[in-house]
Amino acid sequence: MKRTLVLFMALLLVLPALGRMEEGQAQSPREDLINRMISTAKEQFDKARGRALPAHSSGDIYVCKNFTVYMFRQNRDAFRLAEFPDVPLVIADNLPREESRPYAYGIAWKDIPASEGHAFYEAASFYYDSQLSKAENRELARAFMQQVQRGDFFQMAANYYYGVGAHSLVFTEDYDPETDSVTWTDSNMKGKKVDGKRYGYIQYDAVKKIDWFIDAFLRKNHGATLYRLRDDIIYKP
Repeated sequence: MKRTLVLFMALLLVLPALGRMEEGQAQSPREDLINRMISTAKEQFDKARGRALPAHSSGDIYVCKNFTVYMFRQNRDAFRLAEFPDVPLVIADNLPREESRPYAYGIAWKDIPASEGHAFYEAASFYYDSQLSKAENRELARAFMQQVQRGDFFQMAANYYYGVGAHSLVFTEDYDPETDSVTWTDSNMKGKKVDGKRYGYIQYDAVKKIDWFIDAFLRKNHGATLYRLRDDIIYKP
């Protein structure tokens, strides 16, 4: 009986500490939104079962930019910005071609203020600098890609293995310094044409060395940007 009482008292002392540990491990609203977006991509990936899906018309969600926007919009309604709790969250369109000059279209988004609900900020960017050598530009590009974090939206104008032009994707893991690689989800990086119409494949947990991306956008008038969810994401009151 005495031993049981001692164990009971010890348990009472431990429970509050366990509760604090659980509170400390609870995900933030921002982390929750990131997890939900990535889960949405996984659901679409599983649903596709390896099939190429319509990515031809401007309204097709499997166009690269549309897919990342879909990931966000499917989950945004439960969240707000702390400073503007009554304003629904939005994601910016790409900066128009004429406003992107002299750089290629697809490096950047429109500049929308947080007061209008824009949930992202520019975390880092790389624009090829013609005043520098290619080696110097590569060094800057590597430093840029090493900043990748889970949940970052990536926008690039590039000439890559599967295509030429603008591409959008979302990184699903932090940059891995041990393997010098990044992991992402996207749609329509890979695709095919059937009867003149484009069909794109969804990728989930795709992995490449960062040099693969750098080789794609390391060229005159090209570049890339990382857009990151703001830190003051809260649940909708």
